[in-house]
Amino acid sequence: MKKWKESEFFKKLKQVRINRAVYLSAIVILLALSVVLVVTVATNRANKNPDDSLPSGSGDGTTQTPPDQNGGSEPTYNDTVPELSLPVSGSLTKKHSVDTQVFSQTMNDYRIHLGVDIATEASAPVFAVADGEVAQIWEDPMMGWCVALSHGGECVTVYKNLAKEFAEGIAVGNDVVTGQLLGSVGDTAMMEIAEEPHLHLEMTVKGLQVDPLEYFSEAVINTLTEDTVYEGTVGK
Repeated sequence: MKKWKESEFFKKLKQVRINRAVYLSAIVILLALSVVLVVTVATNRANKNPDDSLPSGSGDGTTQTPPDQNGGSEPTYNDTVPELSLPVSGSLTKKHSVDTQVFSQTMNDYRIHLGVDIATEASAPVFAVADGEVAQIWEDPMMGWCVALSHGGECVTVYKNLAKEFAEGIAVGNDVVTGQLLGSVGDTAMMEIAEEPHLHLEMTVKGLQVDPLEYFSEAVINTLTEDTVYEGTVGK
């Protein structure tokens, strides 16, 4: 009787050891799979094109053209924010205003204005204000077709309320030079549709919104005759 009990005890002990080995093997397999998964994800992220999340091409269904096909001079880059040239001929109708709200004819209310509006003729040509690279092209539900250019000094200029059709060679990743044609003024900005035809220009430096007028020369600013009607609406 004692011998039988001892045999039964060893059987149970052996079964416990087998179960423990199975559990340990399962844990090791799970850890190995986790390591493989982490390595795979890291590799995929490292190989992913940084522009995959950005709209490409001209926005009208055409394919993106290779970089450096702008047909002009080679752009120059440095670590300083460039002095800007005039993007479109016209007159300044709304300034950059983040501290004082200005009246919106379209929305019929007062709100901040992150860019500057340059009134001009419908379909007027819009040009790059400095050497750079096309960083993004997209259709904003409120501000219409937009193009963002990256420049030296972590500067980005954004052109809004454009027509849908862009100039040849304007595609994400392509270089542009100062004065290169980007597209034309449109009427695609639903938030400003009641305004006269205009280019809405915004600018950021190191990710912060800034006043584009601070980066124009005095000579360029003098070509923009300010609308006194705008001045009368501020603060009312």
